[in-house]
Amino acid sequence: MKKKVFVSGCFDMLHSGHVAFFKEAATYGDLYVGIGSDATIEKLKGRKTITSEQERVYMIDSIKYVKEVFVNTGSGILDFKTELEKLNPDLFVVNEDGFSAMKEEFCNSLGIELKILKRVPDADLPPRSTTAIRTTGNCSLPYRIDLAGTWIDQPYVSKYHPGWAITLSLEPIIEYNERCGMSTSTRNAAKKIWPHYLPFDKPEKLAEILFKFENTPGSTLISGAQDAIGICMPGLVRHFYDNAYWPTKFESIHSETTLSWLEERLHMVLLWPREQGLELLEDTNINTENVKSLAASSDIVWEAIKNKDLQKFANGFLKSFNAQTKMFPAMVNSRIDAEISKYKDKALAWKLAGAGGGGYLILVSEKPIEGTMRVKIRRKEIL
Repeated sequence: MKKKVFVSGCFDMLHSGHVAFFKEAATYGDLYVGIGSDATIEKLKGRKTITSEQERVYMIDSIKYVKEVFVNTGSGILDFKTELEKLNPDLFVVNEDGFSAMKEEFCNSLGIELKILKRVPDADLPPRSTTAIRTTGNCSLPYRIDLAGTWIDQPYVSKYHPGWAITLSLEPIIEYNERCGMSTSTRNAAKKIWPHYLPFDKPEKLAEILFKFENTPGSTLISGAQDAIGICMPGLVRHFYDNAYWPTKFESIHSETTLSWLEERLHMVLLWPREQGLELLEDTNINTENVKSLAASSDIVWEAIKNKDLQKFANGFLKSFNAQTKMFPAMVNSRIDAEISKYKDKALAWKLAGAGGGGYLILVSEKPIEGTMRVKIRRKEIL
């Protein structure tokens, strides 16, 4: 008797990469495909689908490798829970950027094997991804992650001690989920000014335009400048704050050897979207001692990257995260602590991609870690 194999995903804008994925998954048994509903995709990705759920079911059902296809009835990252429990497959197959600790945990609870496939195009076809297709003539705005100094861009933090925030601009090689610490709200604001791509202009000028556009006069909650800077300024950038919303100085690294070194040592794990209504400012420990620790760790990270010193980089990276969570305890919870514990024997350091409560976990490691995503740094344009 053939095994039952389950895969799940958006499968919006069906392409050859999806078919190659179905083909490989079907080598393990009869293939059942659960697709995200239009409503689920809009909530997770912050956009409408290009292809409706009815059309996606029709097209996937016509692929010879697929035994059955249906729309998942749940919502969120685990929208397939009911279907998986009913189907009770032998294997749940995901690709590298489709893996998450939540999926692994749920499969383990049901006794289902989780298998991770690499993205490999079939029959000498070019590599394909939905994000790459969507950004061809569409939105190719970068994302960003912060490496150290998060929160120093807020005056209520830097008034205790000045310091640097360090941001890394990322190519949109995948479409990151909303509310997951990838500056999606600032990126959505940028889309209103520049719907397809950043204009050819001075990056610092673009960052200032975006910051002022997002934070209109009279705003009671000011989005930190690091999001706009990370999106608009390529490569690795650090920016210095001293009791003000806009930094007083910038420094950047665009060396190809340094950026490549960094790409090979950063790995990302999908968690879950940050909960609506999470109040990070209700219980804080912002004081001179803690802010000094945050600033000092950022200095360690910068010097370590310049010298390509992995151990020192990991040490400063983790110190920065510990300083952040000491000032803002609501950034972490028992679920996040449990996810971090899974990687403590595989990674040298870890931190959250954004403000906390969920999102993406960033790991520092000398070697690849199974089930994680790699980053692609956006290089400097020539002006």
